[in-house]
Amino acid sequence: MSHVTRMALWLSFFGLILAAWAMMYMMSMSMGLDLIGRPSEMAAKMAMMDPRMPMDMPQGMPMARFGPLFAMWAIMMAAMMLPTMVPTLRSYEDLMVSADGTRAGWLGVIAGYAIVWIAFAALIAGVQLVLLYGGVIDMLGMAKSRWVTAALLIAVGLFQFTRAKEICHGVCHSPMMYFLGNWKTGTLGGLRMGLGLGVFCVGCCWGFMALGFVGGVMSLLWMGAATLFMVLEKLPQIGHVITKPMGFALILAGLAVIASPLITGA
Repeated sequence: MSHVTRMALWLSFFGLILAAWAMMYMMSMSMGLDLIGRPSEMAAKMAMMDPRMPMDMPQGMPMARFGPLFAMWAIMMAAMMLPTMVPTLRSYEDLMVSADGTRAGWLGVIAGYAIVWIAFAALIAGVQLVLLYGGVIDMLGMAKSRWVTAALLIAVGLFQFTRAKEICHGVCHSPMMYFLGNWKTGTLGGLRMGLGLGVFCVGCCWGFMALGFVGGVMSLLWMGAATLFMVLEKLPQIGHVITKPMGFALILAGLAVIASPLITGA
């Protein structure tokens, strides 16, 4: 029965990830974006709309209201961050053999992690509204100015070299050490550890979420690339090797954005 339960829980976990990606795909297509985030003619017109403009639709403009934005970011967190949990959940499973971990505790870890990222979804949805009404980003969540784009790329790149990144990434990269140092039993114990791990994970990965304002928050290309990198960054074998090279790459990308008018003559 324990093997059947394990298989059912893992299948449900991956099913949730697939469902979240399917929902993001449908939302992106419904907004007139292609797979790499390029808008159709209608979507491009919508991107330039003033969020204060009254609309005939009963719901108004969803991307200009907190509720739809929060829901979008919460689903996006499930699609992008749950895959990065696999090494953590595998580490907990190891402690179910060598310590007194339980399936209830395993579920508690997921719940705690999810609570933190849902809270982050609420925060970044609020930030998006502030940026939207401040004229910094358009209705599709993309920075209007190349200077804002460059600043985001450089800031996130520099963060890869900070002590805060090192500490947070150290916990995400080695969840077993976190479990051994903060071990709690049962569902509530797993919840508490999941909350702690979630906070460190937000501290590690917030920058890649902020880069959504560079490529557009509904861009499937950005979501896929960010998810892939965050998964690789947490793998025990290579995670510690790729953090700083990514920082260099983001800084160079930011400088290239600044220099692009000189290169293209635009």
